[in-house]
Amino acid sequence: QVQVVESGGGLVQSGGSLRLSCAASRRAFEINAMAWYRQAPGKQRELVASITSGGNTNVVDSVKGRFTISRDDAKNTVYLQMNSLKPEDTAVYYCNVDLGLLPDGSYLEFWGQGTQVTVSL
Repeated sequence: QVQVVESGGGLVQSGGSLRLSCAASRRAFEINAMAWYRQAPGKQRELVASITSGGNTNVVDSVKGRFTISRDDAKNTVYLQMNSLKPEDTAVYYCNVDLGLLPDGSYLEFWGQGTQVTVSL
């Protein structure tokens, strides 16, 4: 079992910034990748950004240039720096911890409880 704890959400005005944090209860070398997803009301959960154990990052086009994902292996923590926030960024943001492939081909992954980000006009 892996404990995944997110923090840093809140209410911010359009154009503002927030930094989300996600701490995992596993050492960095045990983690294959970590990612941030978000789910807006009435919509499916979608990937926002991911970072592998090797430091390779991926950010979806809708937030590219505004959001940055990074990690601190010493703290087993991944961050999502969100700048120039827009009302359409409003969602519950979830952290995903991927421990790698299982023998059946599925991924062993764990999710945090989510943190609300609300961007007002």
